[in-house]
Amino acid sequence: MALEMRRVDEVIQRRLQSEVGLIEQIGHYIVGAGGKRIRPRLVLLFAQALGYHGNHHYELAATVEFIHTATLLHDDVVDESMLRRGRPTANAVFGNAASVLVGDFLYSRAFEMMVSVGDLRVLEVLAEATNVIAEGEVLQLMNMHQPDVALESYLQVIRYKTAKLFEASARLGAVLAAAPPEVEEACASYGRALGTAFQLVDDLLDYQGDTSTLGKNVGDDLREGKPTLPLLAAMQRGTPDERQLIRHAIEHGEVQRLGDIVAIVHRTGALEVTRQAALREAEVARDSVASLPPSHAQKILLEFPARSVDRSF
Repeated sequence: MALEMRRVDEVIQRRLQSEVGLIEQIGHYIVGAGGKRIRPRLVLLFAQALGYHGNHHYELAATVEFIHTATLLHDDVVDESMLRRGRPTANAVFGNAASVLVGDFLYSRAFEMMVSVGDLRVLEVLAEATNVIAEGEVLQLMNMHQPDVALESYLQVIRYKTAKLFEASARLGAVLAAAPPEVEEACASYGRALGTAFQLVDDLLDYQGDTSTLGKNVGDDLREGKPTLPLLAAMQRGTPDERQLIRHAIEHGEVQRLGDIVAIVHRTGALEVTRQAALREAEVARDSVASLPPSHAQKILLEFPARSVDRSF
């Protein structure tokens, strides 16, 4: 998809232009950090798989990347993160105020871009998605330092905060192609399941990977008091002393005994519990697009979920 993604990057570079120099500087800093660009790829792939022949998919692919980038800028300020994608976060370099305000600019620019497509359904999809993402951020904030969070509440945060933009990206390809409602819903189901699997693996890697491969500091989730599935499963399966150690770490955001907690997560099989949950979501995603017309794009979509989970092995 190199040629297609170059077209998207051209749109991103053009739409980052501003008379305010700091906006361009921070925008280029975080967008230029790379990343997997999965969300824009989903827009392109579903548009291609469903026979779309226009050019609006480039604009919308860039739009979802702007929305995603805005959430990253705001997330890193809220979480006080210092490292993302292997280099200092924008807030670490430029300060919290500038990061929040440039995040606001990217949100508003994204809405300019979606309006330019001239399709009310596109506006509906992305307006709802940004609203749900904001709800997910608040839900996650409410769950911070709460070791007794229910599994469903944890999954709801993932579906709102992460999977919703995956879902919207997949749905946009169907909207552009004027696909029937049932096909649009199948595409949305794919994005939702893929996004959930992707986040589950990210949560797993915080207790399996290292800083160089993660692109962020190992143990950041624990430091932020996030009760993710590896910790929830480890508490359920561990001894009373192990359970108490993890509870205390979540409640206080302590990482002094991170090594002990990682060992507990491994010993209790909590990583495998998380991996299996991701694999189930990946299978849901794959099943959702199995009935799409055979094409190169469909083939990629069928392979995508397994590749996302493969990061955990």
